[in-house]
Amino acid sequence: MTRRLALLASIVAAQSVALAGGQTAREQRPNVVLIITDDVGYGDFGSYGAPDIRTPHIDGLAKDGVRLTDFYANGATCTPTRTGLISGRYQQRFALERPLSGASSADGGLGLPANGRSLPQLLKDSGYATALVGKWHLGYRPEFSPRAHGFDYFFGFKSGFTDYYQHTDGAGLADLFENDGAVEAKGYMTDLITERSVRFIEQNRQRPFFIDVAYNAAHWPYQPPGQPSTARDNGRHLGPFDDSTATRAQYVAMLEHADQGVGRILAALDRLGLTQNTVVIFTNDNGGEWLSRNTPLFQHKGTVWEGGIRVPAILRWPGRIPAGVVSGQVGITMDLTATILAATATPVPAAARLDGINLLPVLEGRVPAIERTLFWRISGPRPQQAVRAGDWKLIFDGGRAMLFNVRTDLGERENMIGRRSDIARRLQPLLAAWQQDVDTEAQGRR
Repeated sequence: MTRRLALLASIVAAQSVALAGGQTAREQRPNVVLIITDDVGYGDFGSYGAPDIRTPHIDGLAKDGVRLTDFYANGATCTPTRTGLISGRYQQRFALERPLSGASSADGGLGLPANGRSLPQLLKDSGYATALVGKWHLGYRPEFSPRAHGFDYFFGFKSGFTDYYQHTDGAGLADLFENDGAVEAKGYMTDLITERSVRFIEQNRQRPFFIDVAYNAAHWPYQPPGQPSTARDNGRHLGPFDDSTATRAQYVAMLEHADQGVGRILAALDRLGLTQNTVVIFTNDNGGEWLSRNTPLFQHKGTVWEGGIRVPAILRWPGRIPAGVVSGQVGITMDLTATILAATATPVPAAARLDGINLLPVLEGRVPAIERTLFWRISGPRPQQAVRAGDWKLIFDGGRAMLFNVRTDLGERENMIGRRSDIARRLQPLLAAWQQDVDTEAQGRR
């Protein structure tokens, strides 16, 4: 009898351990690897139709996850979109609607204020190790730094671009940091970003982590890997009419090298046994520049036309997000903020007032697509505004109003405002109300 009781107890104990182990696995919080490229065109990846660029690792994410066709950047340039990501809100609420200039410029004292409710800070408060490796572009002063916003670790640069070999900004000033201190490091910037990213993952493999891998590729200067002799004039922007200008082949080499870096990061996840419990997100910060392929979209970076704001976006989460799916769900950068917080079960205080939404229910196939109404605005000599509601997009470009069905007319070639002025009259008040809302909040911060 005693032996039978002992045997029964051992069986129950084994079952309890197995149950506890299964429960732990289910409740284990996922890691998040967010990969962002810079100034890359919508059609610059194989999975988005590129005929002349090999991006097998990024395309592999699309095979193993969901590829979105109707995803947008928060802004048409760097700083605005990154503000939307870190805050989870429209960047206009912080009066950050254009790229910040260099540290020595007139706006060198501007940046995104830390309020304790940024994406990395909330994740850190919730027990995550957090890192930004690569481009920041949200302020130079200590109170605007990545670590002030909750990143445990920062390695990268604070300007809008950097010389890939000399790690200097447009004024020729050194711009490479590790945490809060200036550092020197030899190597091609893309490789440095990849190496530090892999190192962070290795060092934090025993705990949940979030890493923002912010590549500067393929932003100008167009300096391909293995050719340091191309680094000149502090890496200034070479346009199509400059002598000895940059080429599409150089741009392709830069982007393909970034894809190889993505491959090394994904290989590290595999090697460490982290792939199944890691959400990998890939996107870009705005539309492409003049060497980019924005096909089939119209226009480019710096505009609110589709070519300036529609970007690639891919999400992979094995066992949660189905593989090989193409989704027409409309999304925007700040939706990634809400999605990451939801995936990691991170508490979000009401004061955060996120403007984005959690896309997981749609991407996992639990609910149908959600109709969105999204807004964009850029200032300058030729101001532009846009609103997309459902399939319709109303654009004001230099004061001229145009209306497009961007579901059927992706290239924005057929202006429908003459035939569907009823839709334009419905969308214009939405845009006006949004502008009043964000401007009122921005003025209250001054």
